[in-house]
Amino acid sequence: MPMIDVLIPEGALKPEAERRLLKELTDILIAAEGFDPASNKVAQSVTWLFLHRPAAVYVAGAKATAPRYRVVPTVPEGQYTDEARNGLVRKVAEAFARAEGGEFDEVASRLWVFPTEIPDGEWGGRGRIVRLPEIQALLAGEHQRTVGEARLARRRRHKARQIFEGALDAVRRGEAGDA
Repeated sequence: MPMIDVLIPEGALKPEAERRLLKELTDILIAAEGFDPASNKVAQSVTWLFLHRPAAVYVAGAKATAPRYRVVPTVPEGQYTDEARNGLVRKVAEAFARAEGGEFDEVASRLWVFPTEIPDGEWGGRGRIVRLPEIQALLAGEHQRTVGEARLARRRRHKARQIFEGALDAVRRGEAGDA
């Protein structure tokens, strides 16, 4: 059940290019979650994109002379791997470059992408909390509930490892400072 917030200044893109871009962004996010955007109609139906039109974008206190974009794809915790996040950011930048008809490096320098995971137990819809295993079962079938459980467990192990490594690093630095 991904959600996407996209900020595009009014008139930054030609209307047809913008329509194609918004569809492409939806498909990119569905694929980053591991689903086929072409064949998974359920994933398509629950992927919402909110288009925001900032009145203006400023850089260093002055109105930007070229469009600036921001994309915030949001998914339940456990859906992204580092590889999926990196691929998502790259594909979003490529899609914006195509939409503008510009060079990748030039357009990508004006785009920020913030792949965001909402912690399990904090994603709510239809008036209740919905957890990743339930979402996975909805999107891919009941037999895939265990995939959601495994993704969530993998993500939590990764977070725990990061905390543990940070604590060890802090201890080592503290020991070196005590010498």
